[in-house]
Amino acid sequence: MSVAEPRRIVLFRHAKADWPQVTDHERPLAERGRMDAAVAGRRLVDIGVPIDLALCSTAVRTRETWKIAVHEFPQRPKTVYEERIYEASPGELIALLNETPDDARDVVLIGHNPGIQGLADILSGQAEGDAGERMRGRGFPAAAFAVLSFDGSWKSLEPGVATLLDYWAPAE
Repeated sequence: MSVAEPRRIVLFRHAKADWPQVTDHERPLAERGRMDAAVAGRRLVDIGVPIDLALCSTAVRTRETWKIAVHEFPQRPKTVYEERIYEASPGELIALLNETPDDARDVVLIGHNPGIQGLADILSGQAEGDAGERMRGRGFPAAAFAVLSFDGSWKSLEPGVATLLDYWAPAE
C-alpha cells in the first residue's frame, strides 16, 4: 500500500461498564454496554470502514466491547491487545499509532476517556459536515466513535493533520 493513500483511524471508546467490586482494569460491561457495543459494530459496518487492524486496550471492558462489536463485521481484522492504551494520554496514543505498520490503512483504536476524546480533538484539524459540532456537543460517551482521515505514513500522524469524517454516539 502506498503512503500516499489516505488512512483512516476509528477512535472507539469502550461501551458502558459495570461497577462491581473489582479493580478498574477488570471492570466488565454492563448490560446496556453489551447492547451499545453491538449497535456500534453495526454502525461501523454500515459506514463502510474496512478495518485492517484493531488496537485494543487490555482492560476487560474494552476487550468485551471489541469482541461484541467485531462480531458484526463480515471479516475479523487482526487484533492487537495493547496495555499501553489503558490510561494513555493523547500524546501516548499518538506515539503508539506512530508505530503502526504502513501496510495497515484503516485502524480502530478501542480505548478509554479522557484519552480517546482528547486524541480526537487534537488530531482533528478540520471536520466534514456537522461531525465536529456533534462531537463537541455530545462529548465522547461510552460506545461513541469518531472516524478520522489523514494523508501520509503512520509515522507522520501528529496534532491537527486529520479530518474528522464521522462521529457516532448511542442515543441516551
